[in-house]
Amino acid sequence: MFIETETTPNPATLKFLPGRTVMPAGTLDIRDAKAAEQSGLARALFSIDGVSGVFYGADFVSVTKASGEWPHLKPAILGAIMEHFTSGAPLTEEGVHTTAISNESDEEFFDPNDVETVDTIKELIESRVRPAVAGDGGDITFKGYRDGIVYLTMKGACSGCPSSTATLKHGIQNLLKHFVPAVQAVEQI
Repeated sequence: MFIETETTPNPATLKFLPGRTVMPAGTLDIRDAKAAEQSGLARALFSIDGVSGVFYGADFVSVTKASGEWPHLKPAILGAIMEHFTSGAPLTEEGVHTTAISNESDEEFFDPNDVETVDTIKELIESRVRPAVAGDGGDITFKGYRDGIVYLTMKGACSGCPSSTATLKHGIQNLLKHFVPAVQAVEQI
């Protein structure tokens, strides 16, 4: 099994591509060892000293470090990922909810009168923003819209990334303002 690695805009996160489907649907952001109990692979990765986050996308695993250097962490991470995928074990325990951080509310908020605007915003995020963010080892989801402000959640490599503010303010905000004149700003939750 050959696992490719890619850097991300977040220097604390590496993207690992095992060459097969990781999450058939949705994403899963695991930010601590307690939440890692829902996944055998995440438990193995969190047992590596220095690992502080694991994110599963469609065809990749992003790993975030709190300490240590990538040349020292990478072999152990590659070993854990390879062992998991060659074992045939399921990625998560049955009943694990995807597309959300395990302790995050899934509730969206917006005025029912804004449903057309919100639908357009969601379509733009799905078709233009999420694919680009996934390419960097993360994900972004719509959380709400109020008074011209779009609220988004960034996950995986994008969470805590030094360039995430620029991505939100210059990339996503400009895109949404262009297509949806009612949008005034974009904020991260």
